[in-house]
Amino acid sequence: MTRAAARHYVKPGAFTRHVFNPIVTALTRIGISVWGSRVLEVRGRTSGEWRRTPVNLLVVDGERYLVAPRGETQWVRNVRAADSFRLRVGRRVETVGTVELADDDKAAVLRPYLRRWKWEVGQFFDGLDADATDDAMRAAAPEHPVFRLVDVSPS
Repeated sequence: MTRAAARHYVKPGAFTRHVFNPIVTALTRIGISVWGSRVLEVRGRTSGEWRRTPVNLLVVDGERYLVAPRGETQWVRNVRAADSFRLRVGRRVETVGTVELADDDKAAVLRPYLRRWKWEVGQFFDGLDADATDDAMRAAAPEHPVFRLVDVSPS
């Protein structure tokens, strides 16, 4: 990852912070998944306190992924620092780990992600959509962390 990509971050607007995310989070916490939404719960890498944020869980060819459309967010940094974290829908809580995808491998996930959620996240992809060329997908990849979820088995 390049230094420029590591700093890429699009701050959420007031509507997202105060209306959209709280509604999606509330619905997801009571068990209503909005288009695959989950509440990601991860310990802060500095504070150790639990942090919660709504995320979109994407399934591609049987594998599950989280994409950070806004770039290098706090949840991305916390997930990178954590051995595991939780995904919640209502009372169902799953503890998972991740493997971060290399930029060259992200197009196969970014394309279906944009196909499903472009209406919600398209503004963070500078006009890119699911029909973009492979070269355009590769060019955008460094700005959007992608994580493949892995099961964490108790030892």
